[in-house]
Amino acid sequence: MLSEALARLAHFFARDLHAIVWDVADIALVATILYFVLLLLKGTRAMQMGVGIVLVFVVYQSAKRLGLVTLYTMLDTLLTSIVLIIVVIFQQDIRRALMRFGRGPFFSSGGVALDHQVIDDAVKAATSLAHKKIGALVVFERESALDEFIESGTMLDAAVSKELLYSIFIPSHENPMHDGAVIIREGRMWQAGAFLPLTASTKLDRNLGTRHRAAIGISEETDAVVIVVSEERGEVSLCFNGNIVRNLDAALLRKVLLGLFQKRQRRKLGAKDTERERRDTRDRISRVSVGGAGEPGGPAPGKTKPNTEI
Repeated sequence: MLSEALARLAHFFARDLHAIVWDVADIALVATILYFVLLLLKGTRAMQMGVGIVLVFVVYQSAKRLGLVTLYTMLDTLLTSIVLIIVVIFQQDIRRALMRFGRGPFFSSGGVALDHQVIDDAVKAATSLAHKKIGALVVFERESALDEFIESGTMLDAAVSKELLYSIFIPSHENPMHDGAVIIREGRMWQAGAFLPLTASTKLDRNLGTRHRAAIGISEETDAVVIVVSEERGEVSLCFNGNIVRNLDAALLRKVLLGLFQKRQRRKLGAKDTERERRDTRDRISRVSVGGAGEPGGPAPGKTKPNTEI
């Protein structure tokens, strides 16, 4: 077998140089695609189920070679519809992967710009709510529309202001909107009292309540950015791309939001200034303590107070 493999390898390199380069490029392209697909699936349920499907295929080939007719026939019937099975089982992960691919640098329009006043009012409202230990969820829609991912709340179509945001989250039996999220679309408050999908991740800090899990969930499904205020600890967190950065002060929250929403008009900034701004932002975020495994920005494990927040 080894000699046969070496003979095939020698035959491969004995061909015309153009054909060799073309085939190597083909192999490299396939390997790159597989690498990025595995990166997208890493840590998801699809990865675990994919391993299971590979094991089923191995059993199928073994049954075929060993002449196990009954097992082979059953698996052959199953694998005939394998494409349909994969689409049904992995529909959420496939959709999320395609959305991530579409948000890549080659297809992204560079982000959605927000007026500084909108960001300032949201930061001031979140800070005030955190000071009073009033829970809140503020979702900023970016390029991905949120319509199909949320359970619609009360339509507002109002200008963003600190006072209106603050009043929406005041807990009261006569204010049903305070339990949901405020959705900001194109710089205006689109909905209030909306409900978000919860994350299915098992790697989060168990002390995180439903409000934080909903914020992470919508940021996993879309490119939305979410401000979360904890009513238990009175801290402000920010969720984006399935990550959560916890315990942010007003200055850092504003800086990160501006970086996420400003259009990439780098002609006004030199390359050195741009790189220095990015490095400063990363350094400031890295100084925020980590909470829970794999979560940047929260208290260190073992030092977090129990969270009974719903």
